[in-house]
Amino acid sequence: MPSGRYPSARTGRRVPRWAVVALGAVFVTVLGVVVYLGYRPLTTSPITAERLAYDILDESTLEIRFKVLRDDPSEEVVCVVRARSRDGSETGRREIYVPPSASAAVEVTTTIKTSQPPGMGDVYGCSADVPDYLTRTEPS
Repeated sequence: MPSGRYPSARTGRRVPRWAVVALGAVFVTVLGVVVYLGYRPLTTSPITAERLAYDILDESTLEIRFKVLRDDPSEEVVCVVRARSRDGSETGRREIYVPPSASAAVEVTTTIKTSQPPGMGDVYGCSADVPDYLTRTEPS
């Protein structure tokens, strides 16, 4: 077979092996940074709440005491607390406004009216998305 008629199998320039390895390392590093930055907001919570105690006051009222911990104490927060009956069903719920404070940790005590005899109380969760109706001031 005449060599002038057909191109050889290796007509292009070869990329050095070290360049392929370096490019792969850069790709893996960039991918790792993107995954870390994307996943981090899902794993850290700037607002946490912990139930400290609850007391059954009567057949339709529960008192709950809980602690709210915020990364930014100057931020207002809304927490949802709930009462549950002995079978675990939710029988009462309340949104609690937690105003900004000087301390990152704040203890709150509130009562919840229930539709059935309460069995326990817990904190469903807290958020910095405070609805307007909780912070709206009354006209003078």
